[in-house]
Order: sequence, then C-alpha cells, then structure tokens
Amino acid sequence: MSQETGNTAAEAEIRALLDSWQKAVTVGDLDATMAFYAPDIVAYDAILALQFKGWDVYRKHWQACMEMAPQMNFRFQDIHIAAGNDVAFSHCLNRCGGVDKDGKENASWMRMTTGYRKIGGKWKIVHEHFSAPFEMETGKALFDLQP
Repeated sequence: MSQETGNTAAEAEIRALLDSWQKAVTVGDLDATMAFYAPDIVAYDAILALQFKGWDVYRKHWQACMEMAPQMNFRFQDIHIAAGNDVAFSHCLNRCGGVDKDGKENASWMRMTTGYRKIGGKWKIVHEHFSAPFEMETGKALFDLQP
C-alpha cells in the first residue's frame, strides 16, 4: 500500500528509485545499491554504529551487511512519499533481514525514513534512518512486532 502527496511527478521518481534500490539490495549488488546515495549521505542504521557519515563510510557498512546476509531481503509496507521539486522524504515499514548459511531467515520489521535531494538532475538519498522499537524497562529490541 502506498500513499503519496504533493508533486506527483517527483513522487513517481522517488517510487522508481525505491523500487530500483530495493532490487539492488536484495540481489546483493553493492555498486548498484551505492549508486542511489549522495556523497554526503548521513545514515542512522539500526546496527553496528550510531551514525555513518559519507559515501565511503556507508559503502563499507553496506558491504559488511551484504557479507553478513548474502541473501538479503527488503519488503516495504505502507510507503508514504512527500516530494517537492528538489527535496523529498519517504517513510515506511521494512521487513529487513536475510537468510543465513543454514537457510534460516533472520528478519524483522523495521522503521525506515529516507530523505532525498535532487543533485545534478537525479534524486539521491541524503539521509537514511532504520530503527526498531525497544522496551524501555529492559532495553530489549522488539523484533517480533508485526504491522
């Protein structure tokens, strides 16, 4: 399901970007995945570090993720897109994870918010934020929640 508001042409471009990016991630194509990011990307991923600043740093992180989960899966639900002429953002739920070497899926629903800027006539991801809710009392991540 998708909900879009604002500049419909830009929203369609963002939708196409998300579809292509999702395909690149799920086939483990690091170069294709990184082609969607701006050089000054700032990312808040749910694992390994508080933040990632810059394309080179985030590429190393994506490489590590793809090595941990060579059969990565990303499945978006409830995508919302808001776009102007040069700036846009989207948010959705993302079933994120992978299949381990024994064939077992390790995945959970995450929250995903993405910011975009039009650079040189192309939309690029300038900010990305993945997160999982957690239980305040224990600090335990709540990976078993369902939409």
